[in-house]
Amino acid sequence: MNPITHWMAENGIAMPSTDALIQAGIAIGLIALALLCGWFAGRTLGPRLTGLWRRFVGEHREGLGDQLGAVTHYATIALLLALLANAWVWSTPAAIAIGLAMGAAVALCARAILRGLQLPRWATWLVAAALFVLVLSSTIRHATSNFNLLAVLDSIGFTAGSRRVSLLSAIMIAIGGIALVAMVRVANRVIEHSITKTQSFDPTQKLLIQKLAGIAVIIVAFFVGIDLLQIDLTTFAVFSGALGLAVGFGLQKTVGNLIAGIILLMDRSIKPGDVIVVGESFGWVNKIGVRAVSVVTRDGKEHLIPNENLMTQEVENWSYSDRKVRVHIPVGVAYSADLDLAQELMLRAASESPRALKSPKPVVQLIAFGDSSVDHEIRLWITDPEDGVTNVRSDVLKRLWRLFKEHEIEIPFPQRDLHVRSFPTPPST
Repeated sequence: MNPITHWMAENGIAMPSTDALIQAGIAIGLIALALLCGWFAGRTLGPRLTGLWRRFVGEHREGLGDQLGAVTHYATIALLLALLANAWVWSTPAAIAIGLAMGAAVALCARAILRGLQLPRWATWLVAAALFVLVLSSTIRHATSNFNLLAVLDSIGFTAGSRRVSLLSAIMIAIGGIALVAMVRVANRVIEHSITKTQSFDPTQKLLIQKLAGIAVIIVAFFVGIDLLQIDLTTFAVFSGALGLAVGFGLQKTVGNLIAGIILLMDRSIKPGDVIVVGESFGWVNKIGVRAVSVVTRDGKEHLIPNENLMTQEVENWSYSDRKVRVHIPVGVAYSADLDLAQELMLRAASESPRALKSPKPVVQLIAFGDSSVDHEIRLWITDPEDGVTNVRSDVLKRLWRLFKEHEIEIPFPQRDLHVRSFPTPPST
């Protein structure tokens, strides 16, 4: 008797029979064939599924489309091994080999999906490890009555009231919760892409529908989770009362901002892309979020203004009903200048500016006789205020400077006349 056989005999472990070893060899060969089929499916079907994903869901930061090749690879292996496990009553060594391979394939498939959805790394590894253990135990428990890991996990726990909480139920709850989060993210991406492609809504209506659809998906996921956990909704009576008090005292600003954001999207008074002025903040609306509106200034700074402020404060919207904005440029010329020529040059400088509209045409108005100059104002219209107003003034004034130099139009500087009524008599010597 060799040492291995002697050790197995001392520990009460039966030596596998020849038939069992033959079945194990056949199972290993079929596992290798399943691995080859999975590799082929990943190479052929993966790119096609990636193309369909990008077509119907679009490009998003989650990057699930890039993971579909790996998902197809491991899912094909898991499916083939599941068919193999249920096609025959395998011996213990064969069942263990199939269980290990199928558990690893299911775990890697789940990990690829969750990583593609940008879930935390700990969540992906937790789900992968739990699925590996569950699949392995479920596969080999039919082959041997001496090993049932699911029963062991279910036996570890405690009783709370009328419910028993075991390690197995905790694992299943964790897997279910993470799966719900993943499905919510996928549903939001599909809904967002579908609404974006719709041509019958304007951008504001699309954003509003996306926000409402996202809230609806979260509510549905919440009730689905309650149903899966078999929790009686009457147990939330006390919680709902506490939540009402929290909303009334601590969360009223948060709820107010949420409702204000929905109202802003519904009445379309402020839309993404509008140029607004709120207090000291001037810029274009980048995003209307659940809590705040993102306003990007010309300096590249992003101001987050609470939605409620836009409902209660005075807001200057430069593109509410019309994107055209009039720019005022003050100009002064000397009293000795030819006013007709100076005004003609002002119109020419304004008309030659690339951002100035041809209709309405720029105009020049004489507005006052100043202390040192004849004051004029150039008025022109632009349709892209988000690109800035100061740079338009700068462009027109530079063109006008060159034109005044060419035609010898003087730009005056402050002058003062000093009148001396009398000089004091010099002292006699």
